[in-house]
Amino acid sequence: MTKTEFEHGTAGGIRIHVLPTNRFKTFAISLYAGSPLAEETVTSTALTPFVLRRGTVSYPETRAFREQLEQLYGAGFGFDVYKRGDYQIVHFRMDTINDSFVKSPESLLRSSIAFLGEAFTQPVLENGAFRKSYVQTERDTVRKKLESIVNDKIRYAAERCIEVMCKNEPYRLHPLGERKDLDGITPEGLYESYQKWLQESVLDLYVVGDTSLDEVKTLVEEHFKLNRTGSRDYVPSITRTAANETQTVVEKLDINQGKLNMGLRSTITYGDDEYAAALLYNGILGGYPHSKLFVNVREKESLAYYASSRYDGHKGIATIQSGIEVQNFEKAVDIIRQQLDDMAKGAVTDIEMTQTKAMIRNVIKEMQDSAFEMIAYDFNRTLSGRERTPDELLKQVEAITVDDVKQAASAFSLDTIYFLKGQKEE
Repeated sequence: MTKTEFEHGTAGGIRIHVLPTNRFKTFAISLYAGSPLAEETVTSTALTPFVLRRGTVSYPETRAFREQLEQLYGAGFGFDVYKRGDYQIVHFRMDTINDSFVKSPESLLRSSIAFLGEAFTQPVLENGAFRKSYVQTERDTVRKKLESIVNDKIRYAAERCIEVMCKNEPYRLHPLGERKDLDGITPEGLYESYQKWLQESVLDLYVVGDTSLDEVKTLVEEHFKLNRTGSRDYVPSITRTAANETQTVVEKLDINQGKLNMGLRSTITYGDDEYAAALLYNGILGGYPHSKLFVNVREKESLAYYASSRYDGHKGIATIQSGIEVQNFEKAVDIIRQQLDDMAKGAVTDIEMTQTKAMIRNVIKEMQDSAFEMIAYDFNRTLSGRERTPDELLKQVEAITVDDVKQAASAFSLDTIYFLKGQKEE
């Protein structure tokens, strides 16, 4: 029987999660470093992994750093910076071929964890700080990424809707930080904040592959040079509030097509028993091509170029995204509100239930075929403190009734209507 549950332990102030299995031809390794989203640290934390990927003590030049990955039979190494709830997460990933498929003088898992440990804890230094040229180049990299959001009007409207809705909460911050703060970041200041981040962030290392918890613990103790006392934990930062009253914000930019985004607050989050019902609520509302928003706003009324919804279960927020002609603003808002009202009244068809359950079932089942998806799913448990295996979630989803979806709908309330339109229109 294939194991499907992670074994958990700690080593060197890092929580370790290992799924011993020979199902995959590679080792999948994920390191998550999480810290509370905060104005003072968000930009420097976002910049840090960009600088870390440039060079280490053993491979100070970026070329040597990349060549070492080639030595590991073309191991993959990358990172993401995103937010989950009110936390900023820096996520490093490595995937390395399993030793049994190549003739390697030493264990590729050992070499990979050694590489990741050094990349994370032993960056190349210059005068006791990060290398100046690397910091300057990577500041520009992050700046360009932030500028690209402004140029991508769909993403920009989605971000602005969250900023407006959560203006007094950490969640308003973009995980890549703020452009205005980049120029003030020096190699010395960044190195200082990096050391604090190493000490204070919540660290979780995941490995899926033909190994054991004991082996991974030994490798982490050997290759992660951290002086941490004990491991940290996530504190669910949930503001379980319903929206007081709906605010409408209209902004203008040089665009041709209007972007209508809406933000809903929910009192249901990942840790709650009602989470499966909230998943179905979002799926029926706008998660899939058969959803109410897609069918009624886009197809029947031809009001939108796109219309969908997303749900962040760690924050308890759902967002609706749509692209419309500016003159259709009132009409589109009315029809979207109508979908929300219908769901609150339990106006959900059997076919909507069946199709949405099938979609969610496929996502959960396909997850079992990807080591990184399995890691991401278990990380939800780590973040929320809620144990719920994929099989349990599947059973909960299958058992949901229309009445459960109606109940879930009553936990979502419209907080913000954000409309981005062209400068010429009045």
